[in-house]
Amino acid sequence: MCNRLWPPEEVPKGTSLFLFYDIIVLVNYMEYLDIYDENGNYLGKEDRNIVHRDALWHNTVHCWLYDKNGNIYFQIRKDENKLYTTASGHVKAGETIKEGFGREVKEEIGIDVNYNEAVLVNVIKFILDKLKKDGTVFRDRAFSNVYVCEFNGKNSDFDFDDEELNGLVKVNAKDALKLLNKKVEKVNCKKIVRVGSKNKSNKETLIFDDFLVNEGETTIGKYGEILERVIELTSK
Repeated sequence: MCNRLWPPEEVPKGTSLFLFYDIIVLVNYMEYLDIYDENGNYLGKEDRNIVHRDALWHNTVHCWLYDKNGNIYFQIRKDENKLYTTASGHVKAGETIKEGFGREVKEEIGIDVNYNEAVLVNVIKFILDKLKKDGTVFRDRAFSNVYVCEFNGKNSDFDFDDEELNGLVKVNAKDALKLLNKKVEKVNCKKIVRVGSKNKSNKETLIFDDFLVNEGETTIGKYGEILERVIELTSK
């Protein structure tokens, strides 16, 4: 939304009133990211679209929630219908990584977590060049900050962003690790989805191909370290 609504007499001469308001709205909707060199030295901030046009290094946060019983939550991505982080996204300009963690979790699955207690797993340099449908190239250069955080709430607490995900899957981290190491062919899980105005939990099974990976990645390489950390934290 606009931070300020200019009266007509303040609109610059020769500018359409409607065009002027459109420009102000556009400026207020621009998302700025802090940018860095490849070594993590801060350079300033830039609009997100330019960041991905010019392959500028920036921070993202991968948010993982788990419970005291060693279960971990994967989101079901709406676009691919495969399992991915509990929540994830860009860290906005001026935000700390943990503040970004809390915001992304709130935006995507609708809950408040004590993000200050999130535990760092790793920071991964992520590089991806992808041709878009319009012929331009999406160039991603991200420091992916991977964090895990304990959550012991109820399934009814979740309020999913329907544009981002189809729900969540809760699976035991030890079982998931066995699956990704191909020691078993399938594991049991609980699928949490929105039905009407309520969340519903169903028993399901997972197979190796249910997990989302990008070109050049391996499933165990992408998720193994997170699962191992959750197992470590819940075995104490």
